[in-house]
Amino acid sequence: MLESVGSLTGSPWIYAVVALFILFDVFLPVLPSGVLVVTAGTAAAAGSGAATGQVPDILALILSAATASVLGDLVAYRLAWRAGDRLERAIARSRRLTTAQERLGSALSRGGGALVVLARFAPAGRSVVSLGAGAAHRKVREFLPWSALAGIAWAAYSVGLGYLGAQWLGTTWLATALSFAALVGAGAVAAYVMRRPTEPSEPAPS
Repeated sequence: MLESVGSLTGSPWIYAVVALFILFDVFLPVLPSGVLVVTAGTAAAAGSGAATGQVPDILALILSAATASVLGDLVAYRLAWRAGDRLERAIARSRRLTTAQERLGSALSRGGGALVVLARFAPAGRSVVSLGAGAAHRKVREFLPWSALAGIAWAAYSVGLGYLGAQWLGTTWLATALSFAALVGAGAVAAYVMRRPTEPSEPAPS
C-alpha cells in the first residue's frame, strides 16, 4: 500500500483516490480506506519539508476525506430511505442491526448524535448508522450535522496519525504500522462502546 500510494503522492490524483475509497466503503466496508488515509498522511509528512505546493497537502487530505465520508453517508441514507420496507425487514432479521437502529433513533430523537460520530470509527459502524437512519426515515437535519462531525473527526484523526507518526519516527514502515494500529485500536474501542448495552434509566424519586 505504501508503495502504491507513493506513486501518486506527486499528483493531485491522490485526493481523488482517497475520496473514492472512502465514498464507496460505506457499501463495501472491506475497502482499506483507513489504511489509505493513514498512508497518505505519512506521505504528506514526507513532503512537508519540500517546496510550497507539495502534494499531498495535509489540510487538503482532511477536506477530501471528510467530504467523501459525508457524501457516502448521504448516498447510503437516501438509498435506505427509498428501500423502505425491504430494508426494514432485512434489519429486523438481525438482532445486532435492530439494536443499533433503536439506539441510533433514540440518540437522534434526543438531539444527540454522539453515536453517529462513534460509529464512524467502528468497523462497518458507518454502514449500520447510515443505512439505519435512512431505513427508519430519520429527518436529514437530525442526521447530517452529526455525519459531518463524524467525517471531520475521523478524517482529522486518520490523517493526523499518519502525519504525526512520520514526523516522530520518519517515513518508515514502522511509523505507518504504528499509526494504523492506533486507528484499529480506536475502532475496537468504538465497537465495544457501541455493543455495550444501555443501562435503563431509574425512575425519579417521588
